[in-house]
Amino acid sequence: MSSSHMDSLIRAASGRARVFVSFDFDQDAGVARLMAGQLTGSRFAADDWSLKEAAPQRSWTEKAARHIKQSHLVLVVVGSSTCRAAGVAKEVAIAREADKPICQVIGYRDLVSPTRVANAGRLYRWTPSNLAGVLDDAYSRRAA
Repeated sequence: MSSSHMDSLIRAASGRARVFVSFDFDQDAGVARLMAGQLTGSRFAADDWSLKEAAPQRSWTEKAARHIKQSHLVLVVVGSSTCRAAGVAKEVAIAREADKPICQVIGYRDLVSPTRVANAGRLYRWTPSNLAGVLDDAYSRRAA
């Protein structure tokens, strides 16, 4: 089954575009949950696919790849150390291989000049009212 066909089936089943949220589990889980919750009522749904568990690397990578491929886009939550998070870098690489749109959103108001995650798309500042619009922008850039 092709990736685009899979996307269509997933979207048709839920009526909402699925968002894979990538974040530094040890540092940014709380803000990632807040962002995911903010999508309630929008055309996007953030599924809880955090993969912090005791599992062999191969198993973790396979699970991440499966969840990313089932998503329509990837949202990277940017905190002070996200650029050094190995899991985030791997998820971004998987998303690139799967040709998924990716955007980065700064998760903290007081984080003035964060280091971008390499190859993770455009960097946006998160405000209480803009998250769905940011995702719309990232998703439409891919479609264009």
